[in-house]
Amino acid sequence: MSDDSRPSPAGTGSQAAQEARTEAHADTRTQARTAAVIPAAGKGVRLGPGAPKALRALNGTPMLVHAVRAMAASRAVSLVVVVAPPDGSAEVKSLLDAHALPERTDFLVVPGGQSRQESVRLGLDALPPGYDIVLVHDAARPLVPVDTVDQVIDTVRGGAPAVVPAVPLADTVKEVEPAAVAGEAEAVVATPVRARLRAVQTPQGFDRETLLRAHESATGEVTDDAGMVEQLGVPVVVVPGHEEAFKVTRPLDLVLAEAVLARRRLNDGF
Repeated sequence: MSDDSRPSPAGTGSQAAQEARTEAHADTRTQARTAAVIPAAGKGVRLGPGAPKALRALNGTPMLVHAVRAMAASRAVSLVVVVAPPDGSAEVKSLLDAHALPERTDFLVVPGGQSRQESVRLGLDALPPGYDIVLVHDAARPLVPVDTVDQVIDTVRGGAPAVVPAVPLADTVKEVEPAAVAGEAEAVVATPVRARLRAVQTPQGFDRETLLRAHESATGEVTDDAGMVEQLGVPVVVVPGHEEAFKVTRPLDLVLAEAVLARRRLNDGF
C-alpha cells in the first residue's frame, strides 16, 4: 500500500471538518449584526417610593433613556429592545419617542415579565432574524461608556460565546453564614482571594444561539445571564469594565451619577 493510499489517523477528518465549521462561524460573527436587550420592568424598591427605577430622572432625563443612548452610541448596535413593565409598554414607548435617539438605531418596546430572567427572555423572543450577537444591559447602568460596549461586542465577534465587563474589587470580601434575623452578627466562613474576584457589570455580550440555549435550560436562581451560560459548561470571558458603569440602586448612587454627568458636561463643553 502506498503512503498516499493509507487511511488518515482516526479523527483527523472530523477534526478538520470541525475546525472548518468553527472558522466559518467566526467569519459569520465578524459580520454579525448586534442587538441590545434592556430589561426595564423592575420596580427599584431600594430607591424608595415613586416611579420604577428605570424611569427615575437623572439630570432631568429618565435613566432608561440614558441607558438606551449608551447602547445606541455604539455604531455596531443597530437595534435596541426595551422590555417595559407588563402594563407600561405604551408609557415607555412615548418616553422614548419624546427624546432624541440616534436615527441609525431601531427601537422596539415589549412588555416584560415578573422576573428579570423572564423579561430578558421576552426581549430575546422579540428579536427579528439576522441579529447574531446580543447584548443584555441593565437599565440601572445608564452611564456605561461606549468604549466598554464596543469591546464587549468585538470580543464576541472574535469568537467568545459569552463576554462580561468587570472591575477588580477594592474591598476585601468575606463569605458568611447569613443571620437568621437581619442585622444580627454573622459568622465568617471564608475569605476569598481578592485578586481572583471581579465585580461584574453590563452590557454582557453573547452569541445569540448560546444565550437562547442558556435561557431554555437554566435552573435555580441565577443573578445574571452569564451565570446561565456557565451552567451550560460554555466558557465565559471577562473584559475590563469601567468605574462609570456602576449600578444605580440607592439614593446615593443617584448623587454620584449626577456628578458624573456634570463632569462629562464640563469636559465635553456643553
